[in-house]
Amino acid sequence: MKLETKRLRLRPITLDDKNEIFEYRCDKETNKYQGWIPETIDDVETFIGKIAKQINEPYTWFQFVIIEKQTQNIIGDLGIHFFDNENKQVEIGCTLNKDFQNQGYATESIKRVIDYLFKELNKHRIITSLDPDNKNSIRLVERIGFRKEAHLVESLFINGKWVDDLIYALIEKDWQN
Repeated sequence: MKLETKRLRLRPITLDDKNEIFEYRCDKETNKYQGWIPETIDDVETFIGKIAKQINEPYTWFQFVIIEKQTQNIIGDLGIHFFDNENKQVEIGCTLNKDFQNQGYATESIKRVIDYLFKELNKHRIITSLDPDNKNSIRLVERIGFRKEAHLVESLFINGKWVDDLIYALIEKDWQN
């Protein structure tokens, strides 16, 4: 299964992607708001091994790699957390190589995945979880149309410390409008 935009192709992650993923995911400064920063290639292999092989499997994460069509290079990844099939809610998260940030790639890939989730998989609600200090991601999701629903105080233990969590959401009827 592949999703496409004008400049990007999204396809399921594979073990063959491990080196390219490690290259941008191990950058501790760029990914300081991420819950997972690999230390070794083995960490990436373990991560890929835990990802669901099929999309829309209850209680799993599914991961796409984001490929720039012009160069055919992996420039990021986008994960979807399927809570279950009954309530039709999912969570998404995106990581982009710092060399490709601020060029519209995250917006383009997220919008394509949102369309897929609402139109093809008939999801009702999509959430995303953000660190309150991650101003770029907050601006991104607000620009796309997500609304802030909650600010949870010290609710996540990430990278050795308790951090706040902002929850943003988008429902299908708002996306259609």
